Amino acid sequence: MRATISSRRRWPTALLVAVLALAIGAVVGVPGIGQAASRAVPANTAVPVVSGTAQVGSTLTTDNGTWSNTPTSFAYAWSRCDSVGNNCNPVAGATAQSYLVQAADAGATLRVTVTATNADGSASAASAATAVVPAVVAGAPANTALPAISGSAAVGSTLTASTGTWSGSPTSFAYAWSRCDQLGNGCAVVTGATAQTYVVQQVDVGTTIRVTVTATNASGSTPSTSAQTAVVPAVPVPPATGCPSSGTGVIQIADVTSPARLLIDRQTVTPGIVTPSAKTLTMHFHVTACGGRPVQGALVYATAVPYNQYSIPPEATTGADGTAVLTMTQLTGFPASRQQQLLVVFGRARKAGEPITGGISSRRLVSFRVSLH
Repeated sequence: MRATISSRRRWPTALLVAVLALAIGAVVGVPGIGQAASRAVPANTAVPVVSGTAQVGSTLTTDNGTWSNTPTSFAYAWSRCDSVGNNCNPVAGATAQSYLVQAADAGATLRVTVTATNADGSASAASAATAVVPAVVAGAPANTALPAISGSAAVGSTLTASTGTWSGSPTSFAYAWSRCDQLGNGCAVVTGATAQTYVVQQVDVGTTIRVTVTATNASGSTPSTSAQTAVVPAVPVPPATGCPSSGTGVIQIADVTSPARLLIDRQTVTPGIVTPSAKTLTMHFHVTACGGRPVQGALVYATAVPYNQYSIPPEATTGADGTAVLTMTQLTGFPASRQQQLLVVFGRARKAGEPITGGISSRRLVSFRVSLH
């Protein structure tokens, strides 16, 4: 009997231990629970590429290569290597995206290591080696401060290159302008751009500009490349006016589009005063657009208000002076009252093929003097 009772007392404790063990095993055994998630550090998918000429005085620039896992920053370290790109040693202080090739690099190749970083960590990838940097000609100019570009990097503006500063007493300078990507990489020489100044062109929109200055003396020549300009912005497109961009005088109706509008700006009637004896009226409507220029080819419609006073003629077309002529015949509804002093006419000018009340059409009420005596 005691054994049974004792066994019953121990059973809940054993059950509790088992449940706890099961829970612990579940926590430990389920991926992502109770242990750190796997880290998604950047992974290189294409190595960095160095652009520029491997020559003393020239500037080399690297891109970042391409990476997965969304790097948030990049760091750079340039190295000097042997002629086949091995046995590399870091160049002290060369940690920018660009590198000015030095006299110490002659006979060597250069590589750059790009380190990509995100919240989970960092990874590095090295570029291929450059060509061997040729030896410096003894006594040739040596660059001590890079050329610089002044002026606004905007279409139509003129950029001007300074020569930079040099040792070796250069006797002449030559210039070569290049068009580069937004980071100043992937540069291509602009054909014919060999003056000290350069006028920014429409084709430069979205790119940056560099200039390479080559200094020459009796011993030889040395090039040096400037930093890139700001990205050349797109030229804002002015809003459409619907009017011809140039010219004066008469406008053909086909050359007027929305948002321009036609305007009936002048009207006359013959006879000048409308009387009961005026069985026929001749009306002239003058149509303009785009700041008062006469429009040829517009269709003009007119009707008296109330409409039964005079007949409604077919639409007339404006001529080279912008005038349309319409003839109305008196009907039984004229005069509209014994006290009538004005004949009100509804006029409309429009472009054939467009909705009557849409497009560039124009409508207005005009009036002519009436005498019933």
